[in-house]
Amino acid sequence: MTASPAARSARARALALEAGFDLAGIAGAEAPRELAFFQEWIARGRAGEMAYLTSQRDRRADLRVAFPWARSVVSVGLQYDTPGPYSTDADPAAGWIARYAWGDDYHEVVKARLEDLRARMVAELGPMESRVYVDTGPIVERAYAAAAGLGAWGKNTCLLHPEHGSWFFLGEVVTDLEMAPDTPLADMCGSCTACLEACPTGALDAPYALDATRCISYLTIEVKGAIPEEHRAAMGRHVFGCDICQDVCPWNRRRRQKGDPVFEPREGLMGPALDALAALDDAAFRERFRRSPVKRARRRGLLRNVCVAIGNAADPSLRPVLDRLAADEDPLVREHAAWALRRLEESAADRARPAEAP
Repeated sequence: MTASPAARSARARALALEAGFDLAGIAGAEAPRELAFFQEWIARGRAGEMAYLTSQRDRRADLRVAFPWARSVVSVGLQYDTPGPYSTDADPAAGWIARYAWGDDYHEVVKARLEDLRARMVAELGPMESRVYVDTGPIVERAYAAAAGLGAWGKNTCLLHPEHGSWFFLGEVVTDLEMAPDTPLADMCGSCTACLEACPTGALDAPYALDATRCISYLTIEVKGAIPEEHRAAMGRHVFGCDICQDVCPWNRRRRQKGDPVFEPREGLMGPALDALAALDDAAFRERFRRSPVKRARRRGLLRNVCVAIGNAADPSLRPVLDRLAADEDPLVREHAAWALRRLEESAADRARPAEAP
């Protein structure tokens, strides 16, 4: 089918919306300007243990290294926000699982719609070489999504959209079709620094810059061994991911859109009880988090995080839970339970200490 680059772009965007996405835009395959900072970010050690980033520096710095035939990227966004509470407003005694993980695994949902989009593009725009990705492959998704106009870079390093805030998943179709690129959005943060001020671990140490090694999402998901002790107290009750820098963002406080029903909270995932999570054996963990992003943490990782959350909750009624975890078969769980028990004792001592006279 013969069509101009502009006509292909317009049709691809329309087909993306027909496939069930909320946002769609086109970027050229050449590396966006933001990727010039990617190599420096890696070199400074800010990726931590994320070997899938550090081992693919050249491929991620320019997708044409992996796909020399690529000419355009169709970037899409899928809203996932739900009416549930923000982490900053929720029950302080409960655990916190990041909002994106309350429902079905977004990898499966977005991938299926991307395959549908690719089929629609072939049917209408003709044969093409292509690949589809959602949070996989050698692509820095936010950079291409920003170039495609899906959102402006926020100071919390998330993309911000006027209608969708930052509550949307990203995916892309890399194609050899020549398409007219869209225009990036202008900065939306202005003088606001709410996210920088709210981050409890100091991971956002400068506007538009993230030290992943201090990020609660990284600590609870990407770190596979022991969580550095210097960060544990600041993690609060987070057991999988973190929403703080998004929850305080004014663009997310002005909700206008609701996500797909597949992302509605499953029972027990929105503000879960810490003792209930601590009681999960391997079989119960697999059943509870089947087709959920939380399964990525595995039982040992989740219970490690639960131990830290209980220690930070300073609730003496949960001591029996920690005593049981301190005898768990996994040494990683035992070590974090021991830390949490010490923290409970310190909290009890602080409460028993007489208040200083004014």
